[in-house]
Amino acid sequence: MSSHSAAFIALVDDARSRIKEIDIETYLEMKQADESLILVDVREQDEWQAGHLPNAVYLGKGTIERDIEVKFPDKQTKLVLYCGGGYRSALAADNLQKMGYRQVINMDGGFRRWCSLNLPLDK
Repeated sequence: MSSHSAAFIALVDDARSRIKEIDIETYLEMKQADESLILVDVREQDEWQAGHLPNAVYLGKGTIERDIEVKFPDKQTKLVLYCGGGYRSALAADNLQKMGYRQVINMDGGFRRWCSLNLPLDK
């Protein structure tokens, strides 16, 4: 699994009980079928700069709740969030739902699984 603490994993599992999650293959199918889907990278700025998924927008976990309504004021915007492995993005997805966003999805596996599948990256 990971080196995350038990309390952090419990927090993520609690968030996961309330959010929708998909795998990368499902995301790729959804993106092909619906161009309006917004992919959001919630990792740290240095992680983003080192490489990110194609067509992603950057809204880091530290500021997403503060900045989301300016960037995407429509609470019906379809948002797929990802981070390194799906933990931070699960927490962010849960918070965005609490803020009234109705179509927020967490990409399980995140950046690490994307890379393991040898899918393209943007720099």
